[in-house]
Parts: sequence; C-alpha cells; structure tokens
Amino acid sequence: MNNEITVYGEIVKDIKELIYQKQYEAMKSVNKELIQLYWEIGEEIYHQQKVQDWGKSVIEVLSKELQKEFPGVKGYSARNIWRMRNFYLEYTENPILPTPSAELQQIDNKAVINLAPMVGEIQNSILPTSSAELQEIENQTDTNLATPLRDLKKAILPTLLAEISWSKNVVIMEKCKDALQREFYIRMTWKYGWSYKVLLNNIENKAYEKYLINQTNFEETVPDKYRFQAKLAVKDDYNFDFLEMGLQHSEAEMESAIINNLRAFLIEMGGDFSFVRDQFHLNVADDDYYIDLLLFHRRLRSLIAIDLKIGEFKPEYVGKMQFYLSALDETVKLPDENPSIGIIICKNKNRTRVEYTLKSSTKPIGVATYSYYDNLPKDISSLLPSPEEISNIVNNIEGIFKG
Repeated sequence: MNNEITVYGEIVKDIKELIYQKQYEAMKSVNKELIQLYWEIGEEIYHQQKVQDWGKSVIEVLSKELQKEFPGVKGYSARNIWRMRNFYLEYTENPILPTPSAELQQIDNKAVINLAPMVGEIQNSILPTSSAELQEIENQTDTNLATPLRDLKKAILPTLLAEISWSKNVVIMEKCKDALQREFYIRMTWKYGWSYKVLLNNIENKAYEKYLINQTNFEETVPDKYRFQAKLAVKDDYNFDFLEMGLQHSEAEMESAIINNLRAFLIEMGGDFSFVRDQFHLNVADDDYYIDLLLFHRRLRSLIAIDLKIGEFKPEYVGKMQFYLSALDETVKLPDENPSIGIIICKNKNRTRVEYTLKSSTKPIGVATYSYYDNLPKDISSLLPSPEEISNIVNNIEGIFKG
C-alpha cells in the first residue's frame, strides 16, 4: 500500500491541488453572487422607500417574510437587510470605486417592481434577464408606482466590492466614513487577503492614516516601478501592544519581546514581510556590526533592516542606517533583488527634524514611531496628503502588485 502511495504520489498531489483550487474558485463565485444579491435587495428597498415614503418598519416585515420563505438561510435578519439598503446607498452616493468599462454606462431599467412579488418570488423578481421579462413585470405592477419608477437607472455594483466577503464589506462601510479610506481598506483586504480580525485590527489601529503620513525619502531614493510598494511597506506608527512590556524597557528587552511575539509583529508590519534573523551580523573592515532585525519583503524583493530605538529620534541614526544598507547591498543582497530599505523605529520623533535629516540621505529610509496605544496627532488632517495625492496612492494599490 505504501509503495502504491509513493508511485502515485505526484498524481494524488496534483489532484488535491486541483480540488482545492476549484473549491476556492467556487467560494469566490458564490461570494460574488451573494454580494450582488444583497446589492439588488438594497437597491429595491431604497427605491420603494423613496417612492412610498416607508420607514424602517418595512424592513421588519420583509425580514419575517424572507425568513419564512427561506427557512435556515442566514442573512435575512432585519439588521442585515437594513445594511443591504445602506450598502447600496453608500456606494451609489459615493461612487469612488471603479467599475469595468462595460459597467460604466448605467443600464436603463424601465421595469417597475412592486415589493409584494419581491417578497414572495425574490429569486425571479430581482434578476430579470430579458426585455420581455421586464415588460411583463412592468405590466403586472401597481400603476401607482409606474410613473416615479420608470425613469430610474440601475446602478452597477462596483466590481471590487464583490471580491471581499459581506462581513468585511460591512465593517469597512460602518467604521470608515471617508470614501478614500474605504477604498484603501477594500483594496488592501483584497490584495493581502486580510482576515476579518486583521482588517478590524488595522482599521482600529488607523493603518490608513499611518500609511499616508509616513516619513520616508522614497520619492528620491526608490525607482518609480516599485515606489508605491515601498511607501505601503512603512507605517508612521506601529502599535506594539502585543509585546506586553513595562513602560520602562531597554532596546534589548524590546527586541527580545518582538522575537517572542514574532507572528504578531509581522502582522503589525503590514503583510509580505518574512523574518530573516535578529542581531544580523555584518563584518566590515574586520569590525563587527549587528542589525537589530533583518526582514525580507516578498513583493518588493528587498531586504528590510530595522533599527529599534527606545527614545527620541536623532539625526545620527540615519547615518548609521545608511552604513547598514550599503553593507547589505554590497555583501548580502542577491543580484536579482532590489536595494535594501531601512526602517528606524523610535519611541518619539520630531517630524521636522526627520524631514530635514532624510533629505540628505541617499539610501531608502523610513522613520516611524511605536506605541502601546493610539498616539496619532489629534489634528491629523493637517498631516495627510491632499485628496488628489491620496486618491493617486489608493488607486495604485492594485497596479503596484502586477509584475
């Protein structure tokens, strides 16, 4: 029996991989259909409320009827149906997410759909497929609704919304009110495959703001082709609550705590980081030097040197990091890898001092802080880039990972 397994091992492996692949594709397909269904239910509810001037009470009635019609099917609670209505409304009033060119033209839908057939025959009334079906529905509809609904246009579900699960869409919609902020988390969730908990953690820790106000010199030191990737790899502030250290601690204690909580540390770094080692040894001119933490960023294909400091940022830290990066590029970096990047993580920093110091650096370096709680400046709006610059950064999240 063991010999047979050995002989057919490759075939078994290939078939297993094929099954997993098809299962994943099936799950994605089901998710897209579910998000589309919720979008269309939300659209129908919103339009009926607008015409009939109904309040929230209709949601309660609809929830009871749908749960009666589809027993055992989750998702038709009154709270979730109200979310469907808000989901449609939020992304039609704030249409920042792009749709495929074929979807950019809204489809004229002259069908008049009453709420009664939607409750009793939801699978048929929500998804008409031909002009004949649309005409039949129109003829059967209450004539009192015909006039106000004839001129309505069907809004198209932005494609990217269907690429993530309903629960993730909900948490982004309800916790993020800025359109660009929402798009950032949608794209990052899609690209990095964030779980619900990781997404929620990033929202609560203000990952969006921390990425946008980070201080680096990448505009001058990183090639255009992966500059956006590099910017997204560095936050302005890292939340180290998971280290569980005392307020008074040494750099060695912080480094040791990070090693003991390595998985949480890599998650907080933001994704695509792999750990190489701590106290990475460099020998230059017969002298020994040690980098606190050496990571590797898979998408950047760059070594990431991290220098940990428990106090205020000092300009001389950048000179030391430049030395480390030069040594890494000369003695450690592989020929097919991109130049190494440095991240200096301090307890505090003066933003002006950091800005002036980085201007003179020729190596790609970012300066960040760490905290045990949210210590972003209260007036964060003054530090954020312009809406046009933010839009450019967010829109490039998709493109930077290709190739």
